[in-house]
Amino acid sequence: MRKTRVLIVDDSPTIRRLLRAVLEPDQRLEIVAEAASATQARDAVNAYRPDVMTLDVEMPNMSGLEFLERLMRHRPMPVVMVSTLTRKGSRAAIEALSLGAVECVEKPQAGNSEVFGKLADTLVMAAAAQVRQMPARRNKNDPKPVLPVFAGSDRIALIGGSTGAVEAIERILTGFPENCPPTLITQHMPAPFLASFASRLEPLVAPTVRLAKDGEELLPGQVLIAPGGEFHLELDSSGIRSRVSLVKAPEESGHRPSVDRLFRSAVPIGRRVVATILTGMGRDGAAGLRELRNAGARTIGQSEESCVVFGMPRVAGEMGGVEQWVDLDAISREILVRCACRKKVLE
Repeated sequence: MRKTRVLIVDDSPTIRRLLRAVLEPDQRLEIVAEAASATQARDAVNAYRPDVMTLDVEMPNMSGLEFLERLMRHRPMPVVMVSTLTRKGSRAAIEALSLGAVECVEKPQAGNSEVFGKLADTLVMAAAAQVRQMPARRNKNDPKPVLPVFAGSDRIALIGGSTGAVEAIERILTGFPENCPPTLITQHMPAPFLASFASRLEPLVAPTVRLAKDGEELLPGQVLIAPGGEFHLELDSSGIRSRVSLVKAPEESGHRPSVDRLFRSAVPIGRRVVATILTGMGRDGAAGLRELRNAGARTIGQSEESCVVFGMPRVAGEMGGVEQWVDLDAISREILVRCACRKKVLE
């Protein structure tokens, strides 16, 4: 079996040694080079043609983010970011994921390598990801996109994703108008990253975006993201109005927050739900999406061609949970059309 070729990029010799010590024993991997700067990393990419790169967020001269943006424009390849969980680090990590990085892992503190326990698996997965050239990013002087006019309805949108879904969610919400249907999102990430994710999205999109709070009512124009940590995000439809419920419970389907927990919680009002499963590794959300479809929900799976990792959607399709496959760039409109409940959605 051909080994996955890894390039380690970090300005800290200690972290580079730690990464090598963690990864070298894995027979699936071959570390082909190390780099301490963006310039060295560029040269190593050209010389060694690695399958995947670990990249530090903060580096001298040219930051990891600036290097990543250039890399994804000119020579797209799978990149796994190595970041701290500090506010600054998590904010930068979310920026990196939106630029096309496949995944982000926590940088260990005080030489503790335990947080790298799944890094080898992550790199093998990332090396097989579908990485595409990133389009030029919008700036504040660009004309704002023309958003569809949403007539409104009593339907609720649910979205679940994992690896590669940070950029996907951003692109979907960019297509939502200010009065979008109430939307709940479960994305697999550590709590500090989720907080930074919500903060990043809020000024970029027309609806209000924030972390969900226990007991709050679902309202049009609001996008609520699972805060993670000790809690799953669920939909509580037991009262007159649907509300958010944060449930403290063990991991489900290997994750907390779990997409399955979110989807299953909406089964009692399945006919009022439009649920979408996005790119991600594993099977979380697949069983819940099938239960929702059986309960009358409209269900969407991100197409294989537009997924970074066609894992969660693939399993959901195999289990019968996906009603329609949709390319990423068309998902926002498809959600709005299905939530409109036959009311007119205009371009």
